[in-house]
Amino acid sequence: MGGSMGEAGVYEKLRTAVLALDLLPGERLSERGLEDLLGASRTPIRAALVRLENEGLTARNGRGWQVAPIDLAEVRAVGEHREVVECGAVALAVERADEAELEELRALTGTAADDAQTGLRDGADFHVALARLSGNVFLAEAVQGALTRLARTRWLEVRTPRSREQARAEHLAILAAVADRDAERAVALVRAHSRGTRDRLLAQLDAERLRLRGRGVAVVG
Repeated sequence: MGGSMGEAGVYEKLRTAVLALDLLPGERLSERGLEDLLGASRTPIRAALVRLENEGLTARNGRGWQVAPIDLAEVRAVGEHREVVECGAVALAVERADEAELEELRALTGTAADDAQTGLRDGADFHVALARLSGNVFLAEAVQGALTRLARTRWLEVRTPRSREQARAEHLAILAAVADRDAERAVALVRAHSRGTRDRLLAQLDAERLRLRGRGVAVVG
């Protein structure tokens, strides 16, 4: 079975395992062990580990690797960065987005996500698409980067149907404000959405810190 899986498949499997906490933060990873686990050769495994390192999900540990610890200080900092960028982007989107672009964005909020993986992807797609309506590629790339860094903690947020439905309702409210060309309301809603998500995640992680550590999960900050 060795070597049967390509780089893309290895990356997706490893990323899902890290996001779902099947591979725990702080857990050591060996290329040999991942070969056996994934039925893949070392070359695609090494490439996937490097790619995940760029997303903040894995880290080098001496000559080996580990799942990156969850850093609460980083979650706070990236959340603040995301809020500032998204508020600026949505203000520009109110001025610049045309009706066709708004319809495309509306399609991303059409139904509530059926599962956490879909919810994570659809939520990210919405926020990046919203930032693109600003007409500024650098703002869109900044939002994409922030969401990538927050992917593991955002996974915790989208695990339940109730949280996914809440996110969808807030997305629809933001979209309505943009469609109404109400910049003040749009910025306020984006700020509330960003802070609410961040604060819920931090509270959840902080409350579960001891339980997580009891499972061997590394939570710092």
